[in-house]
Amino acid sequence: MSNQIRHELVHTDAHLNMLTHNLLFTISCFLGCSAEFYVIDDRIGLGREFDGIGGLSGGGATSRLLVNYEEPYRSHILDFLFKPNFGASLHILKVEIGGDAQTTDGTEPSHMHSKDEGNFFRGYEWWLMKEAKKRNPNIKLIGLPWAFPGWVGEGTQWPYFFPNVTADYVVTWIYGAKQHHNLEIDYIGIWNEKKYDPVYIKVKKKKLDLYSVHYPGTKTVKEALLTEKKLWSSEDYSTFDDDIGAGCWARILNQNYVNGRMTSTISWNLIASYYENLSFGGDGLMTADEPWSGHYVVESPIWMTAHTTQFTQPGWFYLQTVGNLTHGGSYVALTDRKGNLTVVIQTMTHNHSQCIRPPLPHFDVSPQIATFQLKGSFAHLTDLQVWYSKLDFETKKDTLNLPVSTQVYNGSFTLKLDVDEVYTITTVNTGQKGTYPESPNSRPFPKNYSDDFTIDNPPFSEAPYFADQTGVFEYFRNSTDNGSHAFTLRQVVTERPVTWARDADQTISIIGDYSWTDLNVSCDVLIETPVTGGVFLAARIDQGGESVREAKGVFYWIYANGTYKVTNDIGGQRVLAEGLSGTREGVWYTLTLRIKGYFATGMLNGYPLWKNAVVLEPKNGWTALGTLSFEYAQFDNFEVNAE
Repeated sequence: MSNQIRHELVHTDAHLNMLTHNLLFTISCFLGCSAEFYVIDDRIGLGREFDGIGGLSGGGATSRLLVNYEEPYRSHILDFLFKPNFGASLHILKVEIGGDAQTTDGTEPSHMHSKDEGNFFRGYEWWLMKEAKKRNPNIKLIGLPWAFPGWVGEGTQWPYFFPNVTADYVVTWIYGAKQHHNLEIDYIGIWNEKKYDPVYIKVKKKKLDLYSVHYPGTKTVKEALLTEKKLWSSEDYSTFDDDIGAGCWARILNQNYVNGRMTSTISWNLIASYYENLSFGGDGLMTADEPWSGHYVVESPIWMTAHTTQFTQPGWFYLQTVGNLTHGGSYVALTDRKGNLTVVIQTMTHNHSQCIRPPLPHFDVSPQIATFQLKGSFAHLTDLQVWYSKLDFETKKDTLNLPVSTQVYNGSFTLKLDVDEVYTITTVNTGQKGTYPESPNSRPFPKNYSDDFTIDNPPFSEAPYFADQTGVFEYFRNSTDNGSHAFTLRQVVTERPVTWARDADQTISIIGDYSWTDLNVSCDVLIETPVTGGVFLAARIDQGGESVREAKGVFYWIYANGTYKVTNDIGGQRVLAEGLSGTREGVWYTLTLRIKGYFATGMLNGYPLWKNAVVLEPKNGWTALGTLSFEYAQFDNFEVNAE
């Protein structure tokens, strides 16, 4: 069947669903529904200026796997996020200013590991901002630090002892964005969800352009409203990208303005592109966590976003005639002051629109008939586009962004509104539901995988699929070795950062399939720190993200002091085996870890070093490599074979 025929059949099926919906609505409303009237009018003046809808990459490492997708799938994903009049069509991209520390799902590298160096090509946020700008040159860019390298805090966990140092660190990132990537940063945050120092704020910016809040529950405190400053929900949603997540997102996109007069809402996160078993796995506007297969899923929150973003732009204004519907739900109306009008209506029910935070007070929504009277400069409108979505929790057959028809009669239009629906009524005729051929089928991480890190000019600083959880592991050109270890992966954070989460005291980068149980994994390792240095190879890692400090698994350690240890935890407290290894710094060793059932065996340079350590838990998890402390160490020729 051709894609065109398939598209037409889907389109027809959606129309049939719409007709069925209207019939059922008519039956359910036959005895109890009467029309409620609402006015859309600009004669009493306009409301606040609309600043746009956005997504957040970071806080942390939430786009980690996206960069490893092959074309054309990577471009398809980016189009669904950023391409105007196609998918989410986002107006704003907010990114983390990497601070070398764990900030929810991983670490993002800093542009300055130390005060004496700068590198504006680490990580993937530069790339992501450029890709967003490529698709939408008008997209606004925001940077926000979650964590800072240790040198910024002068060995403390407080970045404000020397506010000029902290301010200069952030300003350097802004200048680097412009100088190296031609990116203009529009807004900068202070420190994510931490206490702020007034001196630092003064150093950084003498005038605050706006007030922002995270997870406001659609409400704004009176004191903020009285300032008459711009008000943003600069981090919101944080909910699974299923239909309940879509309901949450559709509801707050309207009610953040109706209830809280917030003119921008930014989703954490932009895209669930990290290992699913990390913190908040599956949050995002869509899912793309299988670069090895190319599989991704355009989830319903993308189309809830489109109801607003494809039919408005920053610089439009809300009308003052916005509000809640009599029988539940809400509506907003916006204009470009040039004759265009967009009205967005949502009727999400309580149980189908709960966000992860904050708790949602009870409310009722029921089927209703709503008549909207167009007044003022909109009274003459006769030709309106209508886009319709229905989250159907009974049949599981959603209708998403379907163009339908309505009639404007004597300056008004009437809609039969059922529960869990979104309507966009607009003069804008450029909207569309973008499509690409279906992505490849989902597949688990390859059971047989290897990487020798031999790449002369890597496009990104991280090796594919490795997800740093504490510390930063970067491609490294080993100038002192012209042989088999000229290209390696190196852990480069050498002092504890000013952390946002509870980073482990040991650095660790995970890779693979969380369901893996029995396997062989090997890696060449080089300890760089004399006497106190150490490295590990591990499997069955059961935790990462904000819980990385509590990670359990099978950790095979060797140390520069000539010993080894096998532990059941990253902290090294539950010892399974230990003894002499003869290892020291500056020498390459090959570690091999074999796990079968409840038993684990370790090899050193191909010879057994320890055998049959009993492993009762965990029964499955990722593989990993890492170091004893924040120290330099190198890794090469990683290979895993899972059963």
